[in-house]
Amino acid sequence: MISTYEPASKKIRHYSANACLLPICSLYGAAVTTVEGVGSTKTRVHPVQERLAKCHGSQCGFCTPGMVMSIYTLLRNHPEPTSEQMIAALAGNLCRCTGYRPILDACKTFCKESICCQRKTNEKCCLDQEDDLFDKEEKVSTRLFSTDEFQPLDPTQELIFPPELMRMAENQPKRTLSFHGERMTWISPVSLDELLDLKASYPKAPLLVGNTSVGPEMKFRGVFHPIVIAPARIPDLNVVKCLDDGLTLGAACSLSVVKDILTNAVVEFPEEKTKVFSAVLQQLRTLAGEQIRNMASLGGNIVSRKSTSDLNPILAASNCMLNLGEYVSAFRQAPRRENALPVTNAGMRVLFEEGTDTIKDLSIFYGGAVSTTVCAKQTCRTLIGRHWNKQMLDEACRLVLKEIALPGSDSGEKVDYKKTLIVSFFYRFFLEVSQSLKTMDPCHYPGIPMEYRSVLQDFKTKMPQSIQIYQAKPSQSPQDPVGRPVMHQSGIKHATGEAVYVDDLPSVDGELFLAVVTSSRAHAKIVSIDTSEALKGPGVFDIITAHDVPATNEFYYSDDPEIIFARNKVICVGQIVCAVVADSDDHAKQAAAKVKIEYEVLEPVILTIAEAIQHNSFFEPKRKLEQGNVDRAFETVDNIIEGEIHIGGQEHFYIETQSVLVVPKGEDKEMDVYVSTQHPAIIQEMVAASLGVPANRIMCHVKRVGGAFGGKLLKAGLLASVAAVAANKTSRAVRLILSRGDDMLITGGRHPFIGKYKVGFMKDGRIRAVDAKYYINGGCTPDESVLVAEVSLLKMDNAYKIPNLRCRAYACKTNLPSNTAFRGFGFPQSALVTETWITGVADKVGLSPEKIREINMYKENEQTHFKQKLDPQNLIRCWNECMEKSAYYSRKTAVNEFNKQNYWKKKGIAIVPMKFPFGLGTRYLSQAAALVHIYTDGSVLLTHGGIEMGQGIHTKMIQVASRELNIPMSCIHFCETSTTTVPNACASVGSAGTDVNGMAVKDACQTLMKRLQPIINKNPKGTWNDWIKEAFEQSVSLSATGYFRGYNENMDWEKGEGQPFTYFLYGAACSEVEINCLTGDHKNIRTDIVMDIGCSINPAVDIGQIEGAFVQGIGLYTMEELKYSPEGVLYTRGPDQYKIPAVCDIPEQFSVSLLSSSQNPYAIYASKGIGEAGLFLGCSVFFALRDAVTRVRNERGLKKTFALNSPLTAEQIRASCTDDFTEMVIGRWRGGSV
Repeated sequence: MISTYEPASKKIRHYSANACLLPICSLYGAAVTTVEGVGSTKTRVHPVQERLAKCHGSQCGFCTPGMVMSIYTLLRNHPEPTSEQMIAALAGNLCRCTGYRPILDACKTFCKESICCQRKTNEKCCLDQEDDLFDKEEKVSTRLFSTDEFQPLDPTQELIFPPELMRMAENQPKRTLSFHGERMTWISPVSLDELLDLKASYPKAPLLVGNTSVGPEMKFRGVFHPIVIAPARIPDLNVVKCLDDGLTLGAACSLSVVKDILTNAVVEFPEEKTKVFSAVLQQLRTLAGEQIRNMASLGGNIVSRKSTSDLNPILAASNCMLNLGEYVSAFRQAPRRENALPVTNAGMRVLFEEGTDTIKDLSIFYGGAVSTTVCAKQTCRTLIGRHWNKQMLDEACRLVLKEIALPGSDSGEKVDYKKTLIVSFFYRFFLEVSQSLKTMDPCHYPGIPMEYRSVLQDFKTKMPQSIQIYQAKPSQSPQDPVGRPVMHQSGIKHATGEAVYVDDLPSVDGELFLAVVTSSRAHAKIVSIDTSEALKGPGVFDIITAHDVPATNEFYYSDDPEIIFARNKVICVGQIVCAVVADSDDHAKQAAAKVKIEYEVLEPVILTIAEAIQHNSFFEPKRKLEQGNVDRAFETVDNIIEGEIHIGGQEHFYIETQSVLVVPKGEDKEMDVYVSTQHPAIIQEMVAASLGVPANRIMCHVKRVGGAFGGKLLKAGLLASVAAVAANKTSRAVRLILSRGDDMLITGGRHPFIGKYKVGFMKDGRIRAVDAKYYINGGCTPDESVLVAEVSLLKMDNAYKIPNLRCRAYACKTNLPSNTAFRGFGFPQSALVTETWITGVADKVGLSPEKIREINMYKENEQTHFKQKLDPQNLIRCWNECMEKSAYYSRKTAVNEFNKQNYWKKKGIAIVPMKFPFGLGTRYLSQAAALVHIYTDGSVLLTHGGIEMGQGIHTKMIQVASRELNIPMSCIHFCETSTTTVPNACASVGSAGTDVNGMAVKDACQTLMKRLQPIINKNPKGTWNDWIKEAFEQSVSLSATGYFRGYNENMDWEKGEGQPFTYFLYGAACSEVEINCLTGDHKNIRTDIVMDIGCSINPAVDIGQIEGAFVQGIGLYTMEELKYSPEGVLYTRGPDQYKIPAVCDIPEQFSVSLLSSSQNPYAIYASKGIGEAGLFLGCSVFFALRDAVTRVRNERGLKKTFALNSPLTAEQIRASCTDDFTEMVIGRWRGGSV
């Protein structure tokens, strides 16, 4: 939080800002408050920090300090904010773990309106109606936290603005400031004359106010400015004047200030004078997030954002001046409704001859379409004198398409979509103005049909309402924490910023920073590497290449190797060729940019699945499963459909990027490796192998991980090896923290997928035969690709019994960075293919998709297609309960009603079942160990092989130990996961962490209790401390290891049968959406999830996992789009281009219920492993969107079957809602001449 004092008005302004963009030089005279200043466990934890933690609003904790600062700053300005202000304050914050619901729960406790659901059932609020809703026998609970525990927010207790800064601002005359760094100079003038002189002396120096444009250019595009001029302190540029004919605003005013001024002006001025204000406000609401708007300046947005300025089109169109009888509007469409640059935006203005609908003047401006804001001048000239009617509309659209020529662009931008938006925006303006004319003179102007009016309202983000339902345990002893919503052990530390991640570790003496140099070619021979320029750079210590690896550089886990440094050739863009170590991160990066590599291109360059098929480029083995007689079944069915669906990849986007710190010990070749990973043992193994030392010299430590989702396994091992080789060569500690851009470029993610299917079924909807092929894009090395292909086959049936089935899977070898494990591991892709053909069958037989799902669902004890037994009763219970809780049929009727009354907006609803098999396929992969020490003061130290990455595993393990030892959780401490305490631990993957480590912890605790039992029997009234003291005096060992051998799982691929899984999780989700047919934008209205997760060990953690996975699924299926150049270079390399779900994307009503009285005999305390299953349920949103699009097409008489691919972005939705506007665009393209 930045606080500034304005002596003239005697006002203090607090605002939040992005630390990564904020130049220190711009903070002269300002007070800065960081999360540490807000509160800490040593002093006092602030109510914001406390509530965020106690409402379970932090999982991995890496994004939590940012959330705290956004909320805290809002509360400093508005101690009782509205929910709109709260939602706006968080629009610029991203979280990859929680799905935002618990964070918003914490926020609601500060808002002044009621936070109840406002749904009165039996005259009771949802929060009180627990007893009426459910069976009396089962006490059901809907509270995951208790508000009674919260300390009140007391604004008088906050830090004051430093008086010395106030005195400085009031007494010191403003003078020019200049700061000199190693490479650049910052000059901050105080008058316009001085600014003009500086600009004359340094014509190339940029003017920098908020650094939101220059900053990213310097950071991401390597642009360097030796001199920067910062005019923000010039009074004339911060002027705000209210005059009779409008407002005058200084160019250095921040967009937030502009927003506040315009909001007040709209209230104060008469309506005809504020039309431009309202249009500009419309754009400011969704332009960036609050933190960026607080820094970015009005002048900067106009001058530097070029084509993507959301303000230019509207300011240009309105000439910034207004008359009576004039209408002004602004439009934008972006990949995400908030905090995203626009695909296309527009500003339009029309002035009529007085009292008529004859156009006197017209301005149409577009942004985002080409490199600057463009005006459709000729179109506007041609239309002057026309009446505002259908003929004018038709002509305007054709003229504007002809006039605004879009270049075929290279960055994967879709030209057709932009063109469609250009005409759709004009049509929307036409509707708005027609409606306004009617309001002015209803006799002469008919306005627009009732069913068109809803499209005039844009989707707004509201504070979501949510409900979570789980079974309470009233009969349980109050001391037993199992089954209770216990707060995450590190929750408070996450919120105070005291939780330590790899890059928070203090610097080691003589530590070096490492920057990687990556390949710029997808497939090429390395001719030469010239490091001479790089070595001359300041602070550069050395350059590390494959020649410096003492032992293993290529790891052969299968036929093709995983590679640390490229040796003679590169096989993807982003492959590590060499690395620079220097005395600072900046010096290392600057030098890395100077390494020159000469390549000779090799053929073929294979990027796509289609190219891999063409070149027969696959990783072996290819896998196949078959049951029944598929060919015969196809001969006897009534009907057959065939099709294919493409599913794009997904970036992990863990908020903490790949991080490692390697510290050589100085003797016996020992090294401490602090690393952000899910699998310390593989890191130890790879680092030891690369250095040629035994594993017992490499100590790997993991305290916590800031999100992983499958992305911190092999890749983390290769990066740790890079750092270890550098540390070995230099005998210094080496720190490697990837930037977001490098992380996305180098590491790969979820496998892109093509599913081809042929399905045979009867008239009544029974599916008799399926033949499916899955191709996954594995990238350039094997990693886990074959395993992902296997899992996609084993789990492809989802919830359905398919009597005759043949499915095959191929892992394609391409020249993209190697794809790897990602939450769900093949299931989210293959099950989406299955649900796609389910809806295809429904379309064909004329039944609803939910009927086809019910007809084909597993019904009684059956076998899967690989002959494993299965009892689906909880699947059916989840389905029925989800139907009931979501009121599916009555809402479906309401959706039909809405769709009859609305033409340009449509709703869709879908319900999807899920069977998620749990297991890792082989016994040794699920073994686990734990180590428990009891000290003589009675305190317990616990460790195990699991990794805390947000899923609350340590919290659950302490709950387990607390129950087994029968002592409070507060007596038990978990320190870190380390290869020194638990050797050879398996990776924390596949939802199995709690299952297997819980068994090991339980085993260790039971061993200890067995030893203590004779002592307890002798003194049953004694305390825990008495018993421990006595045990020590009797020489009873107070330390024990626990062990779990793993689940007995196996799969025989030759026979196509086995028991690869131990048990099944079940679930169902119903989602409702609304789409805007003119833009393709959509809103998630409501989602109801029912999950069978056995007996939850910690319902707060488990519901958090379900919601977080579900929102990640929304990202996968509807938003997150990876784009590559034709040469295989990733374009989407950061949050600017790659959009993960934000607060605006979660359903407005979000309910999660855990299925009651479900037992699981196979896992600890009858629980089930929950980490991954929820992700697939995100596809209920995909199918609700499909439902909405289907309704649009049916209404318009479009009978042709249509395919929707994932992610189902606004662009695809718009293209599928075929109308006159898409036809105009496609006609021009396909016909070539119009």
